[in-house]
Amino acid sequence: MNKNLVYKRILLKISGEALAGPEGFGIDPVKAEDLAEHLQAVYDLGIEIAVVIGAGNLWRGRQGLDRGMDRATADYMGMLGTVMNAMALMDALERQGVITRVQSAIEMRAVAEPYIRRRAIRHLEKKRLVIFGAGTGNPYFSTDTAAALRAMEIDADILIKATKVDGVYDSDPAKNPDAVLFSNLSYIDAINRRLEVMDTTALSLCMDNKLPILVVNMWDHDALIKGLLGEKVGTLVSE
Repeated sequence: MNKNLVYKRILLKISGEALAGPEGFGIDPVKAEDLAEHLQAVYDLGIEIAVVIGAGNLWRGRQGLDRGMDRATADYMGMLGTVMNAMALMDALERQGVITRVQSAIEMRAVAEPYIRRRAIRHLEKKRLVIFGAGTGNPYFSTDTAAALRAMEIDADILIKATKVDGVYDSDPAKNPDAVLFSNLSYIDAINRRLEVMDTTALSLCMDNKLPILVVNMWDHDALIKGLLGEKVGTLVSE
């Protein structure tokens, strides 16, 4: 392991859109390979990596809810979508030579291990990358909350929220050229300002358990590596 690393074990929260094709939907094998290369660079540093990936590229529950769909049904469909994304990412990672395990909170033994906390930790100790699918296994909880929960369960040093922008801004930088980037935020500020770092449940969980959150641009390879080496990048949400 690189002696300059600040974190030994991380949980990386990635949106499903990271795997989407040009239309913003579906699973693009090229994007999966690109994401796998980014993760391999981090893995090669000697860091233990767990991943929670969303399913926004396959299913948006809001569309179903707007048509009167039952909330629990919509949420379970989203959970199944995260397992599809986890399998696609696992395949891309293993072709890069990164030994990977998918664990699902909803049992589907033909395609993934059931989520077992101690087994997940053992995989990480053996330098296997672990992808957690199916959220928390319960409706009404987001993949943000699943990421916070799993990060605490595996005793991760930090939760890293991978985004398409450089960090957390006071407004949408795509719409406001004068948007201000925060380098540091407290949990309370992030919640009170409704800055959409993560949902309120996930932020509260991290605050209660003093788990820091680093928001970085996943597609800026140097930013993620610098953050893991303790350099100032993105936005750090902490006490």
